Amino acid sequence: MKKLFVLFYFGFCLSTLSLAVDVDELKQKVDTVSNDTLKVKLLEQLCWKYLFSEPEIAQEYADKGLELAKKIGYDQGAASIYSDLGILNDYHNNYAASLENYDKALQIDIKDGDEKGEARIYNNLGIFYKNRGELDVAIDYFIKSLAIKEKHEDRRGISSTKLGVGNIYYNREDYKTALNYYQESYNIDVEINNRKGIGTSANNVGLAFYELKELDSADFYYKIAEVAALSEDNFRDQSNCYNNIGLLNLDRNNLELAQKYFEKSYQIDVSLEDRSSMTAVLLNISRVYSRKKNYEKSLELINQALKISVNIEDLYGQIDGYDMLSADLYLKGDYKKAYEYKDEYILLKDSIKLLENEEHIENLNAKYESDKKELQIDALNKDKQVQELEIKKQNLQKIAFAIGFGLMLILAVVIFRSLKQKQRANFLIIKQKKEVELQKNIVEEKNQEILDSITYAKRIQSAILPSTKVVKEYLQESFILYKPKDIVAGDFYWLEQREDKVLFAAADCTGHGVPGAMVSVVCNNALNRSVREHALTDPGEILNKTREIVIQEFEKSDEVVQDGMDIALCSLEGNTLKYAGAHNPLWIIRNGEILETKANKQPIGKFDNPEPYITHSFELQKGDSIYIFSDGYVDQFGGEKGKKFKSRAFRELLLSIQDKDMEEQKIIIDNSFETWKGDLEQIDDVCIIGVRI
Repeated sequence: MKKLFVLFYFGFCLSTLSLAVDVDELKQKVDTVSNDTLKVKLLEQLCWKYLFSEPEIAQEYADKGLELAKKIGYDQGAASIYSDLGILNDYHNNYAASLENYDKALQIDIKDGDEKGEARIYNNLGIFYKNRGELDVAIDYFIKSLAIKEKHEDRRGISSTKLGVGNIYYNREDYKTALNYYQESYNIDVEINNRKGIGTSANNVGLAFYELKELDSADFYYKIAEVAALSEDNFRDQSNCYNNIGLLNLDRNNLELAQKYFEKSYQIDVSLEDRSSMTAVLLNISRVYSRKKNYEKSLELINQALKISVNIEDLYGQIDGYDMLSADLYLKGDYKKAYEYKDEYILLKDSIKLLENEEHIENLNAKYESDKKELQIDALNKDKQVQELEIKKQNLQKIAFAIGFGLMLILAVVIFRSLKQKQRANFLIIKQKKEVELQKNIVEEKNQEILDSITYAKRIQSAILPSTKVVKEYLQESFILYKPKDIVAGDFYWLEQREDKVLFAAADCTGHGVPGAMVSVVCNNALNRSVREHALTDPGEILNKTREIVIQEFEKSDEVVQDGMDIALCSLEGNTLKYAGAHNPLWIIRNGEILETKANKQPIGKFDNPEPYITHSFELQKGDSIYIFSDGYVDQFGGEKGKKFKSRAFRELLLSIQDKDMEEQKIIIDNSFETWKGDLEQIDDVCIIGVRI
């Protein structure tokens, strides 16, 4: 359950400082101030203070403020209070009254030529219709608001409206377009140093990246949002950030880290008494325990969340709760109860659909009533004219005229509304087309920037790999097949020469692409230090020291880093071969038979109860072939049935090509891989080293 920050930018005349004034101080000022204009502003602030918690008191202060504003002719004060009332009625589900108050505020702003006030109301209407699911109407209002804000160079307002438009595309699951708007909002907030806005927009950028499965980018922006929320002491935003970071780590299967962030979010929600958010976070914590197969604890947390959601009548929380309850009971083996709760889930979901349909109809009615208000006034005036004519004309003439006039009026209204709808649709289509073209260009530029950066990173990674010339200098009869899945890789090969010994390795770091490449740089450096700084040449001792260095590097971070490396490491001196491995084995082919030496079943990295790596020693014979490799080749899907290549097929392939020289073997192995893969995607990096004595 992700938490989307929706920035409600209403453009009030209130400053941040004035909103922070204590309620008792405001009440005292209202009773003592002599300036009526200032008193209206104070009454509006008191209305806002109670807007979400005690609507009756908020309405009372609004009524007093409106009465005084009308008495002294303070239009802008009245417009601000009508805007407050629009928000109040929207928040408390009185949609018709909300639209009516927004309309009153808008009419005042139009009459007084207050374009900034118009922009404020258009923005509020955009939020209103977005929350009701009327996304096409919402985006129309946001565009109107944005046009005015751009005209007045209102950077803060432009940022908030772009965030609102982004939220619409996010709700439509068009995450790429949403991301573009969120990033524009974020860039503006950074330019104007709007720290509150930075936290909100950064979190939303992170959410869009999360939905696009770009978890590293999502993590980066979540951290920015977290820092912004902490700097502002914004506990609500902090809770949202922690919850979203927890979900990201849950996706990465970093269960302990996910639980840590969920619990931080929950503690804040408890302090804020935000029971709706408490329900969502409790369900997320239960997901962690479910992944750990601790179903008792998971079920306990789900029931706790359900209890809260029932008390606050949160139907959506109950739906998620019953669905998760059913799933965990099924995994626990209690099939009867699992199906019972699945029925509860289905029943509640159907009820929600019914309620949403009723709400949608109410929203349409409210909009219809608002749109036709002016036409009703005109109709009343016409009715008076018809009554006067009825006195002077015969009944038949009156009836005929009324019928004819009524038909003409209906026809005119239908034509007028049809034309307006077509104009709106045409305007929206043109606007969206321009936006799509603009966003396409932006995305293409960003993609090219990212591609250029990764391509340059490949040059850096290639620089740390030994060249073919160096490899052939020390291993004349050899080949290296190196096939990264992406531009950069988590796999790498390594070679050093020390004391008449040739050290060489095939390594497989956690992940692939950019994250894998970053880990490979750390691990490559650790191997180099083990040999160059600590003068080690024994493979087992090298791996022990490399593990120590890698753990030290990752422990510098505040985060728990579980990344590491699998590796097969060899030392060749004359005909003496020494080997040590972490997960990756050594194969020696002699006289048509594979002699396999298994590695230690522990990675180079953090591991419970680690043991020293074992060095194995062999006396090789003329014609022996040595192979070390990562798991990318045997794990590749392909063939007629789309299955893995597997170790057995790889063994058979190597045995079948022992009459070939090493370069020919490389070509055959590579062609076999491509043929097996066919049109399927390569799933992992591939690294194979072959050496013949």
